[in-house]
Amino acid sequence: MPNAAHPLGLSTPDATRHPPDDREEVIQAWYMDDSDEDQRLPHHRNPEEYVSLDQLAELGVLSWRLQADNYETDDKLKEIREARRYSYMDIIEVCPEKLPNYEAKIKNFFEEHLHTDEEIRYCLAGSGYFDVRDCNDAWIRVWIKKGGMIVLPAGIYHRFTLDANNYIKAMRLFVGELV
Repeated sequence: MPNAAHPLGLSTPDATRHPPDDREEVIQAWYMDDSDEDQRLPHHRNPEEYVSLDQLAELGVLSWRLQADNYETDDKLKEIREARRYSYMDIIEVCPEKLPNYEAKIKNFFEEHLHTDEEIRYCLAGSGYFDVRDCNDAWIRVWIKKGGMIVLPAGIYHRFTLDANNYIKAMRLFVGELV
């Protein structure tokens, strides 16, 4: 049967099919509902409305999948750090047992804010949510898991919370020296 979408009625490849993107195994995004339930829940809209990594990139949110078990010797991480001039890094563990003043800090992380510099996070273990505002002020929840690295651009409103697993170990990267 001819394909009505092609001007000559020939069959054409499905334009919506893309090669698998391995980043999607460690970074997923969707539009959030307006519920006031526990911030650590997924908060999907009904019906669920996913956001592609390409759509996130249009907002300036960049992403990579890296080898978290080998972060100290990962050439891809080294290339990204050199190309983007990330000269300083530290590692933070966010969970009740490891983070002093946990309750106050997790509430502070979830307050909507923005920065004048990029915010770079690389998940080495566990998982968590970065919520970002789109161009229409709707919240997009970005779920980052072990091996996912994201860059939130300067000036984007965002916030962070743990997911129901209540644990993330993340590398924070910076341009210049930490003050």
